[in-house]
Amino acid sequence: MDSHAAGAGPAWPSATDGNLGPEFTPSASFSIDEDGRRDVGLCFVGDSFTAGYGDPKALGWVGRVVHRSQHADLDLTAYNLGVRGQDSGDVVARWRAECMPRWSERHERRLVVSVGHNDIRHGLSTARSRLNLANVIDEATSSGISPFVVGVPPAGDPELNERIRVLVQAQSDVCSRRGVPYVDCFAPLVGHDQWQTDLATGDGVHPGQAGYGLLAWLVLHGGWGAWLQVS
Repeated sequence: MDSHAAGAGPAWPSATDGNLGPEFTPSASFSIDEDGRRDVGLCFVGDSFTAGYGDPKALGWVGRVVHRSQHADLDLTAYNLGVRGQDSGDVVARWRAECMPRWSERHERRLVVSVGHNDIRHGLSTARSRLNLANVIDEATSSGISPFVVGVPPAGDPELNERIRVLVQAQSDVCSRRGVPYVDCFAPLVGHDQWQTDLATGDGVHPGQAGYGLLAWLVLHGGWGAWLQVS
């Protein structure tokens, strides 16, 4: 996205711009069912943002993204495994045990990871956060599971945002080194008026309906279509 003045918000392109980000070839192989559709198991693991905490519509960004991901060529089964209060270490400990049963009999396995706010809250070092994310990605790709990472969005506290900025840079670097798609939700939203207004009406950390809509937009226009291999 183009850079923007603080408070002005990013210049959101339309859905017809075709700006899906860098192409990505998933490690997960897939086969076509007899009806010509791909059988995809899609697991989302993360924290309260993944769970959609604070959204009065109870959709969060995950629900909105899944809704927009329905495609004639896909037989898509999605699972939201977000747990409020968890950090990247918790995700490392549970993702495989929770995802594998849900991928059972699915021909194509895909994993979306979004975690980090609680790493800061729980005092995890940046190095530990990097290692945790790298471990999940490496374990997934070595098992034929295709990963996609959604970054940490900004909070309403400028001091906290400086710490988030460091974590976001570390997460982006981990993904870049592995050729895994990473959606930066920090830079486009840190000066976005609607995002800041949404945070101000809540707890200062989690957005409401409008904010989750913005997160979903960033994901859908951040390489999602190329990763999912749908036009």
